Amino acid sequence: MRDAVIVEAVRTPVGKGKPGGALSAVHPADLLAHSLRAVLDRTGIDPELVDDVIAGAVTQVGEQSTNIARTALLSAGLPESVPGTTVDRQCGSSQQAVHFAAQAVLSGAQDVVIAAGVESMSRVPMGSNVTADSHPFHGAGLAERYPEGLVPQGISAELIAAKWGITRTAMDEFASASQQRAAQATAAGRFAGQLAPLAGLTADEGIRPGTTAEKLAALAPAFVSDTYSRRFPQIDWSVTAGNASQLSDGSAALLITTSAKATELALTPLARIHTMTVVGSDPLYMLTGVIPATEKLLAKAGVRLDDIDRFEVNEAFASVVLAWLQETGADPARTNPDGGAIALGHPLGASGARIMTTLVHGLRSGGGRYGLQTMCEGGGMANATLLERLG
Repeated sequence: MRDAVIVEAVRTPVGKGKPGGALSAVHPADLLAHSLRAVLDRTGIDPELVDDVIAGAVTQVGEQSTNIARTALLSAGLPESVPGTTVDRQCGSSQQAVHFAAQAVLSGAQDVVIAAGVESMSRVPMGSNVTADSHPFHGAGLAERYPEGLVPQGISAELIAAKWGITRTAMDEFASASQQRAAQATAAGRFAGQLAPLAGLTADEGIRPGTTAEKLAALAPAFVSDTYSRRFPQIDWSVTAGNASQLSDGSAALLITTSAKATELALTPLARIHTMTVVGSDPLYMLTGVIPATEKLLAKAGVRLDDIDRFEVNEAFASVVLAWLQETGADPARTNPDGGAIALGHPLGASGARIMTTLVHGLRSGGGRYGLQTMCEGGGMANATLLERLG
């Protein structure tokens, strides 16, 4: 029986996604190419053996348009015979790329696939593919189905905080803990094995070791709106730049094959992709899909929550992870133990692959058997993946 295993996972350090950020001078194709080259160099396989490169990217416009998976693999020096395709499942794009790669090798359609992701938010700003005249939510069918209109993600994060009774203090404390965990992981060298330094950047640029909940409490709410205050009087306006993810630049790549092929190529599998799922959810509370995605994944895998040694839940906003913790009852100590996107950054299309790289290496160093990753996604969706450590 065929399986799908990860034999290598690597990422760039995450740079600040603004002009002057450490990776802001790197073209997105070259940013992704760096991780592609690194995963091939670390495995030592012949690039001719790669059947496909599947890469996530969210803002597919300008330098990230026209199938960046293909332009990046050519930039990386892979043979012209290697194809590439680009996936957009919003923030979960490169987690979905991993799913597609695993499905390809499980089916027997392909044997060796690189799943990857990239986003340069300094060069291709979030939302730069949307204009007032071409807004994706202005279609007649959507207007009829949601007559009051859908909302930006920041408003959704505020609605989640209100619905689950999550206070500003709780969010700031969670954000401070993320920063401290990431700083401790960096100091202890726990990220070293997964990083491929680029442009002089050797560690994640957004980590702020001096962060405290008290300092975060001084930040102003980021999404205050009279319009949404009237529509949603329950909102307390508690989401800030400090308890939400950072704008970032980065890329990551994972080499996925079968156990049999890995043996043939003298490669050592790091983890098996045990179970995968994706769900749709309420597009108003669009970031809560992680809750049903986790439930569906556990049921499908036949494992219990207590069997999971490590959880990685994308910290798009602190309220998302705190609501997930409330609903699932997962152990906070095992959730994002090395920090998350609030500290490490959230380079949209790269985040799924970045988080999975961190999960794979975290399971290896921590000795756990199972790791669960889930990510909320724009429009009301969520991917979830269960990994099983090997070796």
